[in-house]
Order: sequence, then structure tokens, then C-alpha cells
Amino acid sequence: MANFNLYVPKMGCASCVAKIEKAFGQSAQSVSATVNLADKLVLVSGDIATDTAIEIIKSVGFDGELVIDAKVAAEQKAADEAKEYRLRMIQAAVGLGLGVPLMLWGLLGGEMMVNNQTQQWAWGAVGAITLLVMLLTGRHFYQGMWRAIKAKSANMDTLIALGTSAAWIYSMMVVVAPQWFPADTRHVYFEASVMILGLINLGHALELRARGKTSEAVQALLGLQASTAIRISDNGDEEVAIEQLKLGDRLRLRPGDRVALDGEVESGQTLINESMLTGEPVPVAKAQGDKVNAGTVNANGSLIYKVTAKATDTKLAKIIELVQQAQISKMPIGRLTDKISAYFVPVVVMIAIISSLVWYNFGPEPALSHALVVLTSVLIIACPCALGLATPMSIMVSVGRAAQLGVLVRNGEALQTASKVTTVVLDKTGTVTQGAPELTDILMLDDSVLNDSLSNESASVGRNQLAKNQLLKNVASLEQHSEHPLASAIITKAQTDGLMLMEPEHFTNYQGMGISGQVNGQQYSVGNLSLMQQLHIGESADCEKLSAELASQAKTPIFVAVDKQLVAIMAIADPIKTDAAEAIRAMKAKGLKVVMLTGDNPITANAVAAKVGIDTVVANVLPEQKQAKVLELQQAGEVVAMVGDGINDAPALVSADVGFAMGSGTDIAIESADFTLLSPRLMVINDSLALAKASMSNIKQNLFGAFIYNSLGIPVAAGLLFPFTGMLLSPVVAGAAMALSSLTVVTNANRLRRVKL
Repeated sequence: MANFNLYVPKMGCASCVAKIEKAFGQSAQSVSATVNLADKLVLVSGDIATDTAIEIIKSVGFDGELVIDAKVAAEQKAADEAKEYRLRMIQAAVGLGLGVPLMLWGLLGGEMMVNNQTQQWAWGAVGAITLLVMLLTGRHFYQGMWRAIKAKSANMDTLIALGTSAAWIYSMMVVVAPQWFPADTRHVYFEASVMILGLINLGHALELRARGKTSEAVQALLGLQASTAIRISDNGDEEVAIEQLKLGDRLRLRPGDRVALDGEVESGQTLINESMLTGEPVPVAKAQGDKVNAGTVNANGSLIYKVTAKATDTKLAKIIELVQQAQISKMPIGRLTDKISAYFVPVVVMIAIISSLVWYNFGPEPALSHALVVLTSVLIIACPCALGLATPMSIMVSVGRAAQLGVLVRNGEALQTASKVTTVVLDKTGTVTQGAPELTDILMLDDSVLNDSLSNESASVGRNQLAKNQLLKNVASLEQHSEHPLASAIITKAQTDGLMLMEPEHFTNYQGMGISGQVNGQQYSVGNLSLMQQLHIGESADCEKLSAELASQAKTPIFVAVDKQLVAIMAIADPIKTDAAEAIRAMKAKGLKVVMLTGDNPITANAVAAKVGIDTVVANVLPEQKQAKVLELQQAGEVVAMVGDGINDAPALVSADVGFAMGSGTDIAIESADFTLLSPRLMVINDSLALAKASMSNIKQNLFGAFIYNSLGIPVAAGLLFPFTGMLLSPVVAGAAMALSSLTVVTNANRLRRVKL
């Protein structure tokens, strides 16, 4: 299955989007295209070659090119937009430079009628100059209309080209053959043609300037990608381009340098600033064995690290890809716009023609002039630029702002759903807690069944300590195969104590309960009370008392059985995140219900919940039970956001209306979620939900403005107010209003960059 981006610089309005997506939809069932009008990109997915995709785009009147390198494409787009901005400003100046004097001539009492030969010659010269200016300032509109006609379609360019051409052709006919027209209709409208083009070009230039700000977040991420690195070779250090690096290459990271590619530290120590990836300002210490990520910045230390990922596979590259795909994505609320836009331009042309015919046949004198004014004004004011930009501009800014906060949004639909969340369901380990648990206690219950393999290693060590060491060594050996966050605490403790781990003879995972396996000739079972019950391993009264006491201290008791006999309880404590209580207070203040779901025992879970202010706790749940609880909440009418970080959270993340995965969690959890939190702070969830609400509010404002503009603008341009005011809307005013509407939408969307969270 192919998945690639095409850059289509000539797209201009919502009807362009509709035509391109429809063309791909008709090409094959297995092919789809999603258009990002704001970034002029088309994301093509399915069984299709790039050449075929480019031909499909060409069939509806556009030229497209394959985006190979996101950074190069962004630089090209920025250069194209800068060049286009300069060109549009020049065109605006030329158009207004001719149009304004002509309009002032008429306003100050100058003759705008053609009643004699002198006026014919004078206005004929003006008409020739106007035509030259129209070609200079509006050529791209006329070319766009011609491409649309060849593709048997219509777009924004069609309306502008028809409107300005109608005004010029009418005026030139009056100049060439005034005798064909009644005396009171021999008015020329040359100023309208060039003023409209000047104003629309000015609007497009200002829109380009404002639109460039919407991509700042992605541009900032792209700017994090280093272009060169210092490679250590047999010939010494050499500076090479990123493209020349291979997996396994050893790179030197000097003070102040940016990490070139993802890698693993081989030697050295330093602090790395990861704020652009995680949103966290505090530098992170790195030493041998630690991971470093492309785009992060070294402080004053020095490292040698080994490349573990190609440029296209780095965490930064995947983040950029995810952000760009999210910016291209559509919301359900935006699909209404697409449906309307597909029919909008043809309907507008029909309305313009019918309105002008009504004015010509039934309107007051000069009927022909009135008909022309109506035809031109309706065509110009109805351009669906604002409608096409209303949703994608807000999505682009929102997704970019989220990335700056350390939140990756999978698609626009997730933003829309997140704005309606009523209940937040939190996993405990790695979400409410730091996910870096520590083994605090080993309480031996019965060491008689242990193989005394350490007894001859140190006569000075008591039997109880020997038993604990042996138990820790064997359990840690088994836990090497577990993905559960608590497993790392046991392994870390064993390694810290200098114990040499072994490979278990076999291993079984009991999802949500624990593990078992054979180590050192004995069958070990390690897990929670549910696992002990399932394996029919009995516990004593002392065992219950000890586990309850540990749980009340917010420590998780882990039961260890050897050969079906309970021998010990391991206590693991996971520190609560520093901002957890504050974040949960903020959720409650917004009227959200907060629920904690955990596979941990009820006493420990409730102890943690009490510390952070969570009232509803569901403990001892298996992965499918987490999912069932989410479904139960949904059936009760709640819109559920699930926050988790482990494989056992994946089913619940998928079933929830919105899934938030902690970026420090597993790839499966991240793939299952709609939002990925690169920052470990829980408060980021509040920021994400607040941004989602602000985004939806912004989109509704844009859509309301665009719909109202077109809904009111077209009837007014058609002359609806004439019976009451005796005035028709000037085509020049229509052109200014059309340009202003697009600029308003873009400016309003950019307010999301500064929304207070």
C-alpha cells in the first residue's frame, strides 16, 4: 500500500479540494486522497503509483509533484510562498494603481459614459491599458479557469475570471459600438475589473503572510533536524551529511551540537535539552546505555553514540509525519463543507445568470447596466475561499500548538471528539504515578523450599539475606521477559545488588495478573492475588495482613510462589507524579469525572487515589475488564477519554472515544491512541482538552462567518436590498469583501496559537 504526499501549489478553494478528492475516489476503491488546502498538500493512500496519482490530479486541472523530503518540501513551500507574496503585492499595487484613479474620477464627477467619438477614443485607450493590467495582475485566475474548463469543472478562478471579464467585455462593447446600447446604459466599468483584481491579490498576499504562521510548529520541528554529523572513522573525525550515515555508525556529540540521529550512548556524560520534543524545560542526564533522540541539543558535555535509526525512522521524523498527517486530516464538521463545495461554483454561476436575466427583463432602467453589475457582483462575492479554509486552518494551528505543548494529535476527528469529553479514565502505573517503580521490601514467608545456592558464597551473610538474594536473582531472571513496568523495578534492584541474571527455562505470561516460569530448576509464579488464586496457591493470615499493610502505604505487593508454595511478598512503590493532584483538581474544576482503572489491588489503588483526589477507583482489573469499564461508561452516556501507557491499556485506548497514550509507554499503546503525550506531566491532558474545546469553538466561528458571508453576500449582490435602499452592491465592494472574508478566517485561526490554556 502506497502512502505519499503530493505538493499542488495551484489549489485555491474548497471546490478544488472537492474535485481532487472526488477524482481519486472515482479512480479505484482502494485509493483515497486527503487534501490539506492550507499547506497545498494531497496525502494519497492505497494501491497506486505516484505517476498515476499525478495524472489524476492533472485530469482535474492541477499540477502536482511528489514530496520526497519533508524538510526540503517545507523549504520549497516557504520559498514559493515568499515569491508568491511578492508577486501578489506587485499585482495588487499595479491593479489598485490604475483602479483607484479611475474610481476617483467617477466619484469626483468625471464622465464615465460614452456618448461621443472623443469619449470613445479616450475610453478605448483606457480599455486597452486595463486589459494589459488585467493580464498582468489576473493571469493566474484566467489560467486557472482555463485549466478548470479543460477538466470540465469549475473553481474559484472561474468566478473571478468570469466576473472581471464580464465587466471589461461589457465596457469595451460600449466603447466600440455605443449605438447598440440605450443612452443611459453606456457606462464603462473598467475600474471595477482592475480594482477587483487588485483587492483580491492584496487579500491573497495578506492571507499568505498570515497562513505562513500556521505552519510554524512543523517548521520548528523540521528545523530541529541536523544536516551534518561528526562521524568517527578509521581516519579520525569527519563531518558528513546525514544522508551518508548508516546504522551502527559512531558519532561524536560536541558541546552545543544537535543530536543528528537517534542513537545509544557508548561513552561520555552530558545533559541533553529535550524540550522541543517533550515540552519539558529541564535537561536530561545521559550516560552509557542511554538513548538520545535526533533534534535534541547537547549542553556542555561530550558523548560518543551509535546510530540506531535512519533519518526517516527517528522519533523526530515520526513526530513530524504524525503532525503533518493530522494537519491534513478532516473533522466530521468539515465534511459538510466538502459536500457543499462540490456543487457551490456551478450553483453560483447559475444564480448569477438568473439574477442578471431577472434584472435585465424586469428591473428598472438602465436595466442592462444593472444586470451587468449584479452578474459581476454575485460571481465575485461568492468565491468559496473562506469556506474552504475555515476548518483546515484551525486544524493546522491546533495540531501545531499541541506539538509545541508536547502532544501529538493523530487526526482532526480526535480534536473534535476530545472537545466533548465528560469522563477521564486514568491508568495508575506510569500515568498517575511516575512509572519508575522501586523495589522497597522483600518479606520472606518461607525459605525452606529454596535451593540454597548462595550458601557457600559468604559465611558472613545471614540465611535470611541469602534467601532474599537468591529469590531476587531468580525472580529478576524471570522478569526479564515481562513488559510490565513493575518488572523493571525488580530487575534494576537485582542489577544494583550485583546479582548475575540467568535465562529461564520457560516463561508464561498471564495478562493482567503476572508471570510464571522455571528458573534454576524450580517453578516460580510471580504476580498479584488473582494469579495465586488461579494457580490454586494458598495464602496465610500473616500474608493477608502484610499485603494489606503494604497496600495502605501505596506499595504494591507482589506475591512469589515457588513450586506452588507461597514464599515471599515483594513490595514495590511507584512515586506519584508531582503535578498529578493539581491536574486532577483542574479536571474536576472543568466538570469532568475522573476514574482510575488499575490492575493493582484495591488498597494500594485507593491509597494512591486518596493522595491525588480521585474519588472513583476500579482495581484488580484485567485488560479486557478495563475495556469493559470504558464501554460501560459510554453506555451510560459518558464521552470517555482513556489515558494509559502499557500494552494492557491498548484495548481500552481503542474503545474509548479518545485515547491518550503516555509517550514514555509502549509503541502498541501509542499506536492505539488518538493523542500521544511526549511530556510526562499529567497537566498536559488538561491543556489538550482545553485546546480541543478552543479549536472547535474557533472552527465554528470560521464556518459561521463563512456561511453567513456567502448566505448574505449572494442575495445582497443579487440586488435583494435594492427595493429598500435603491442601491446595488458595487463589484469593487464585492471583491474587497471576498478578500476580507478569507483573511478573517486565517487571522481567526491564528488566534489559537495564543489561546490561554
